[in-house]
Amino acid sequence: MFEVDYVFLVLPVVCSGTKNGLSVTGSTEFQYSMLKEMYTDCQIVMGNLEITQMEHHRDFSFLRSIREVTGYVLIALNQFSKLPLDQLRVIRGTTLYDNKFALNVFLNYQKDGVHGLQELGLTHLTEILNGNVQIHQNSFLSYAPGIDWKDIAGGAEVIVKDNGPELPCHTACKGPCWGPGEDSCQILTKTVCAPQCSGRCFGQSPSDCCHTVCAGGCTGPLDTDCFACRNFNNSGSCVSQCPQAFIYNKQTYKMEPNPNAKYEYGSMCVSQCPVNFLVDGSSCVSRCPSDKTEVEKEGVKKCEPCGGLCPKACLGTGGSESRQTVDSQNIDSFINCTKIQGSLYFLITGIEGDAYKNISALDPKKLQIFNTVREITGKIVQSWPKELSDLSVFSNLQIIQGRSLYSGGYALSVMKIPTLMSLGLHSLHQINAGSVYINGNSKLCYYNTVNWTRIFTNNPHTQRRLKNIKDNKAVKQCTAEGHVCDPLCSSDGCWGPGPDQCVSCKHFRRGGKCVEKCRFLSGEGREFVGPDGECLPCHPQCKVQEGQSACTGPSAHECVACANLKDGPHCVSSCPEGLMGDKGFIYKYPSAKRSCEPCHANCTQSLPTTALVLVVITAVLLSLSIFFMCVLYRRTVTIQRKRAMRRYLESGESFDPLEPGEKGAKVHLRILKDSELRKIKLLGSGVFGSVHKGWWIPNGDTVKLPVAIKTITEHTGQQSFNEVTDHVLEMGSLDHPYIVRLLGICPGPSLQLVTQFSPQGSLLEHIRQRKDSLNPQRLLNWCVQIAKGMYYLEEHQMVHRNLAARNVLLKRNNSVQIADYGIADLLCPDDKKHFYNDLKTPIKWMALESILFRRFTHQSDVWSYGVTVWEMMSYGAEPYASMRPQAVPDLLEKGERLSQPQICTIDVYMVMVKCWMIDENVRPTFKELANEFTRMARDPARYLVIKGATELNDLGEELEVLGEELGEQEEEILEDDMVLHSLSIRSQSRSVLDGHSRVRTFNCVAPLNIKYSSFNVHLILKRGSPLNSAMSLGRSDSIEPGLYGHDTKCRQPVSGQLYKLWVSRIRLNSTRTMSESSEGRGTMVDLEMNEDFSSVCSLKRGRYREDSAYISQRDSLSGALDVLITGTHSPKVLGKEDENGYVLPGQMDSPERGDSFCRIKGLNVGSMTGKGRELQETRWMARPCELEEISNCSTMGVNGSRSLPHMPPCGRFRGRPRAPCRC
Repeated sequence: MFEVDYVFLVLPVVCSGTKNGLSVTGSTEFQYSMLKEMYTDCQIVMGNLEITQMEHHRDFSFLRSIREVTGYVLIALNQFSKLPLDQLRVIRGTTLYDNKFALNVFLNYQKDGVHGLQELGLTHLTEILNGNVQIHQNSFLSYAPGIDWKDIAGGAEVIVKDNGPELPCHTACKGPCWGPGEDSCQILTKTVCAPQCSGRCFGQSPSDCCHTVCAGGCTGPLDTDCFACRNFNNSGSCVSQCPQAFIYNKQTYKMEPNPNAKYEYGSMCVSQCPVNFLVDGSSCVSRCPSDKTEVEKEGVKKCEPCGGLCPKACLGTGGSESRQTVDSQNIDSFINCTKIQGSLYFLITGIEGDAYKNISALDPKKLQIFNTVREITGKIVQSWPKELSDLSVFSNLQIIQGRSLYSGGYALSVMKIPTLMSLGLHSLHQINAGSVYINGNSKLCYYNTVNWTRIFTNNPHTQRRLKNIKDNKAVKQCTAEGHVCDPLCSSDGCWGPGPDQCVSCKHFRRGGKCVEKCRFLSGEGREFVGPDGECLPCHPQCKVQEGQSACTGPSAHECVACANLKDGPHCVSSCPEGLMGDKGFIYKYPSAKRSCEPCHANCTQSLPTTALVLVVITAVLLSLSIFFMCVLYRRTVTIQRKRAMRRYLESGESFDPLEPGEKGAKVHLRILKDSELRKIKLLGSGVFGSVHKGWWIPNGDTVKLPVAIKTITEHTGQQSFNEVTDHVLEMGSLDHPYIVRLLGICPGPSLQLVTQFSPQGSLLEHIRQRKDSLNPQRLLNWCVQIAKGMYYLEEHQMVHRNLAARNVLLKRNNSVQIADYGIADLLCPDDKKHFYNDLKTPIKWMALESILFRRFTHQSDVWSYGVTVWEMMSYGAEPYASMRPQAVPDLLEKGERLSQPQICTIDVYMVMVKCWMIDENVRPTFKELANEFTRMARDPARYLVIKGATELNDLGEELEVLGEELGEQEEEILEDDMVLHSLSIRSQSRSVLDGHSRVRTFNCVAPLNIKYSSFNVHLILKRGSPLNSAMSLGRSDSIEPGLYGHDTKCRQPVSGQLYKLWVSRIRLNSTRTMSESSEGRGTMVDLEMNEDFSSVCSLKRGRYREDSAYISQRDSLSGALDVLITGTHSPKVLGKEDENGYVLPGQMDSPERGDSFCRIKGLNVGSMTGKGRELQETRWMARPCELEEISNCSTMGVNGSRSLPHMPPCGRFRGRPRAPCRC
């Protein structure tokens, strides 16, 4: 479990990390050599350790020295079998991959090969201070799942999946391991500690706890025994902070400089900061804060507070999506900049303009703005104006820090500029980190003369990889054309033609230009020689004398003679007034000897304060102005980004003109490249493929659009490309508020469809999570929106095939959009993935004809729409939750359907039932469904009941009063051509219903024996249990027990009483329609009565769309509602449409709607001919007639016409034997 480790007491070797992610530059050989140069003998990686796209034969033994990584570790797309990071102890995670992972290892195997990562090799890794762990899709990795990651990463998220088969560890390990050897056992330093240890430990005893400043474990209890330090390492001792720069002197009560001060550099305390870092207090920083400026004192670069306004430091490009390159829109932000914090990218989209972002070409004259730049982090030039032949706009650039390096570690990159003849960087004298990449510039000369060793700092890692310069203009050709350095240049070379382009001068330099000699004794403006051989001017107060030098240095006290006055050793223009001395202010006057003498002690002069007040006010106003300008700038950038995103969402990119005979489509659909799409997170997968959340980054644009990327995995081969493209173009032409917009496609081995991303998620998830906050209005509005969206698809001949609540997305404004439409049609017709033996196929949402015969139509979508509405009304419950999908077809053939949701009234539920008719021709259309739910949405509380217990009690009392009023009505005798509209009133309280998913099961079965006489409608109101009262409109019949069973126990509602109103139901001059009987439980009476009710003896006849269960059910519902509320019947209208566009059924003039005869268990409903119609009691059960048996079974109506037939509740889809038919 524990291991004694050697603790390094010397200062470890530190190297810089990278931040390239999965991108690479150059060949793998070049990448390998760069890694070897960077990490040889390296012990601490300041940044990220990224090993990507390496072959299996590479030798990575140079990584064995690495003990600590301050950022993240990325191992991806490699083929080697083991990574020798044996000494890696700690991953600090100061920066995380994808803002989440400190250790990310994925896709390390050879496709269709035998090579891949088999062992992680992190045998000494004991702690990850920050960040999560992800190890997945490594086909040959077998030991990662067994690692005790809780000991290493604590409570971090650990994702280890889709790797190779797990193999056993060596017997010596007695626990988890990193590999098969006995030296690959995991070292546990946390989970095995005694409870008294607050951190790590080196044994299981309470006295074996590590010091609190240790990280990753220890060998003893002292702060010098740590494997790694949690905060800082001060010469081998772990401390919470480094020795400070100033200490307090107790004797003098003052802060005094600390002679043993050290600076914080990463996790170490160092005596001096690295060359390319600055000192800020007691820390080494890469750049100064905004209120400080960089100065150099005694050879040390420090950050000190500005004496007023600081030198202007500007943000570079390439660090964000809004500033990828220098262009015509952001060029003005670099005015008067002396320092660029970051890098400068010059790309073709900035130089030549970007049509996507509406950015014009950059004016070459505006590049002169960069003349003021003296320092920069890095520069990448990939495009340059044709009018400029050099980079002289950066003539004052002196230092490239190289704190953030371009891919491959380059601080300066100039590539493929056809018009570039010289570099022109004559002021550049220092590159602190990184190397130079100058490649592919066909006209470039002088590059071969530059002594790059002089420019690079003495960093051993940098010196080994000074430059990568190739494929430019040949040196011989440059010499032949006269492109050589000026004679005044030294052997260090030059940046271009002329004496001002020399790297260093042969003699002297004046103002950046090489000269033969300085003006020591003659000429205007006397000079002296600086330490670097530069001609520097004397102080202006030095007197010019012919034949003599004027000064020995730049200061006023270094003049040979003064031009005006002398104050002590200094030459001044006037004597000082009001200087602060030890005993007050001091005043001086010019004497006759041209020197400043002190005034008498009694002389005074007031100190003006007006100038100081004006400076303070000006500074405050200027600061406020800068603040408001920054706010305005950020708001402007945000608005521009939103406009760009809206432009991509609302408009498209037209395709090239089609050739004659090709299929055309009115569509603005983009064909995207795979490089424009970035998948971020897997949202889900199904029968047709997978869906990822991702980004769409258009080529040459800075906009980053969130999208959903649907990958169709079955789209393979060139053969089906054109067919799929035509279908996708049709999908792309669809534009409706209630369907998800298709933005583009990405053809390839797997077709990728790019759609809008809905951050709110699916409607199913929303309903499940927020079912307590839903209201009837919103639910009915969603029903209307889905129906309208499906009607739009129907108008455009687009069959959905997979409509469900999970495929309906929610927008921010609480409206819905239908997704995944038309995707099923992308697969080949012979694809069997739709067949119901596949577990992924949505059998429970499919129509019966789709399951059995794979026939998908708009009417099969209506079935799925009914199930979707049921999901919404059931708060996201799964249909047929207790059944396997393979058993659903048998259940549907028996005529069983989903139960009525608790919040639905019978009106809403009957709309669902009509969507589930066996005969697809009698199902309602989406237009009818949209109109029907629109009507319901005008009065949502009437159709959906979502209330508390108190409101349910009040509603039950209202039903009781309504039942008593109906019971007091006198019996009415109707004429021969009229039939009483019967109704069935269900209690608004749904709490007594069971949660079963089938209609046939009820909570309460009461013993009833009802005898009907002519034109009598018996209204029975059950109150409590058992049934204790009955009311009749005409007369009361006896209630005989035992007809439907003897169990009379019923659940009590929340209010304490159970109200249930039963009313017999008689069709308008007809019996149940074909499709309604085919459902087996289609009418309201069937739904409320015993589960063994069934209709028999149906006749088959020709029928039309108007003669549907929808019409007959609407007939019964509307009639019943009129009787219940107004006491009247519906008007006698044949074929008339109401305001919602529905066809109202005829009353009694249709010869096709005659009387019929049907037996039901417990009831015998005979032919009703005038007043002699009578319902007689019967107890025998008969099977529904088959089609071939119908010829022997018929009845006659009042006019001698045949009665309407009943469709059997279960058709013979599979040819099973049936019982004898009773007619």
